[in-house]
Amino acid sequence: MAIKKEMTGQQAYLKLTALCARSEHCQQEMLDKMRQWGVSEEERAQVMQRLVNERYVDDERFTRAFVNDKIRYNKWGRRKVEQALWMKRIDEHIARAILDEVDDEEYTATLTPMLKQKRRTTKANSDYELNMKLIKFALSRGFTMDIIKQCLDVEDESEFLD
Repeated sequence: MAIKKEMTGQQAYLKLTALCARSEHCQQEMLDKMRQWGVSEEERAQVMQRLVNERYVDDERFTRAFVNDKIRYNKWGRRKVEQALWMKRIDEHIARAILDEVDDEEYTATLTPMLKQKRRTTKANSDYELNMKLIKFALSRGFTMDIIKQCLDVEDESEFLD
């Protein structure tokens, strides 16, 4: 069995700066990594302060990139993004401010094509059952009920136009 050697604060700092130079990370991720590496509590605080002061770690910048990526590429709704930010222990004020910058049109633009695709592949005995399945699907992706309702209304209107 290999004995795990504890890392010094300077070693952790160098490793974390290399990591942060490649992609955005939040403070909690850095603290978790240092905890795994066996860095002492005092050194963790010093390294964290240095990373923040030198702007390697910035929770607001991280949150902005995270929200953007999760909405655009992972096609998540607001609730799922909020939950993920909470799990990463991002300050609620930062998360709320950045999520409020995203307008509802962006969510509807993301959800509408997903619902169209899902409607084609979902089997149901009635329109009511189909809509319930679509609502469940959209809720599981983190979209709010008002956005889902807007998208389903648009879907229903476009069906009559076809």
